[in-house]
Amino acid sequence: MNNRVLLVEDDPVLTRVLLDNLTYDAFDVRTVSNGTAAEAVAREFVPDLVLLDINLPGRSGFELCAAWRQRSQVPIILLTANRHKADNVRGLELGADDCITKPFDFEELLARIHAVLRRARPPARRLQLGDLSVDFSTLTARRGGEEVAFTHRELQILQYLAERPNGIVSRDELLRSVWGYAESLTTRAVDHAIGRLRKKVEKIPHRPRFIHTVHGDGYCFTPLMNDE
Repeated sequence: MNNRVLLVEDDPVLTRVLLDNLTYDAFDVRTVSNGTAAEAVAREFVPDLVLLDINLPGRSGFELCAAWRQRSQVPIILLTANRHKADNVRGLELGADDCITKPFDFEELLARIHAVLRRARPPARRLQLGDLSVDFSTLTARRGGEEVAFTHRELQILQYLAERPNGIVSRDELLRSVWGYAESLTTRAVDHAIGRLRKKVEKIPHRPRFIHTVHGDGYCFTPLMNDE
């Protein structure tokens, strides 16, 4: 599954260069040139990381960074043409994960992107849910010494949720990232898959402890729950 990068930048030349290079490096990239439109694009695209120019038509990068940070932990790297340290400091104080000054070397930007993604979302390799142990590296699960059969897709869903604990994951996001659909679809495939997954993960599937439905939004995975 390719990481999704939202590029918010009004310079068409830089946008084209970054789009081509990031796509070549296996990122799924969406671009937007107007700060006012960026939030709507982000809600639809659900990026794993945002590259955010500070000086934008409409809302500024500072405004967007502050707004996103109030309700989301999406990693943000600010792009600034100002060499004054004050812009970088302000961006970091608003919640940006990193800042880079234009003009920059693409290899440096790429290294920063990978570093921020590693810090923001370490890969889930093993998961303990009550008496169920899941090993994503071997694609196996055991409960009380006995193997529990999961389909490959069920393990993909569980790993995707496990890497985003306590956050809301939408149905469209799962359809894009796990099923591989490029466009939103009207389908109950996600709900049915979550229902089957709960039967294997939860002791009482209709009273889930780990995989919760957020009505109208999607699902929330809460791995650390005290026994009742």
